[in-house]
Amino acid sequence: MHETAGTSEISLAGRPEPRSRAGGDEAVRRSSLGLSVALLVQYAVGLWLNLYVTVPARDAGGGVLAAVGRTLANGPAALAVHAGLGLVLLLGSIVLVVRAVLARAGFFVVTSAISLLAVLGAAGSGAAFVNHGSDGASLVMGLLTAVALLCQLINLFRLSAPDHVSGQPRR
Repeated sequence: MHETAGTSEISLAGRPEPRSRAGGDEAVRRSSLGLSVALLVQYAVGLWLNLYVTVPARDAGGGVLAAVGRTLANGPAALAVHAGLGLVLLLGSIVLVVRAVLARAGFFVVTSAISLLAVLGAAGSGAAFVNHGSDGASLVMGLLTAVALLCQLINLFRLSAPDHVSGQPRR
């Protein structure tokens, strides 16, 4: 039984309970779930764009940052949403790697880093698609999104394993 006094928990024995750190397994689990949902939304928006939106010819050429900037500034709106969500995914992926490092969870550092690399690769492929209209770049973007999602699902599976839930370290 625990009493909450302010922001710290006190046990009946009067000793402070260990607090979960912001970089702990719970933070990794929440980040992985959020990224999984965002990756699925991004994938669906990308499929819709592939079928129904044409990238304006004026957006061709330039590098990754130029492609993102032109897309966010000039649209079309659905393409700008896709690029904006991609930036959010990139930021969220970086945060997840940092949380996994802070939790000293080697397994999650590896899977989260692979996911980050996949998101970076998908962003580069997206920029290549905007710049050159290459179907191959579109395919790579979709496949790397699937790799990133798989890494997040592995994180969630590993964090929900029965011996992990029981408090046994699983790193």
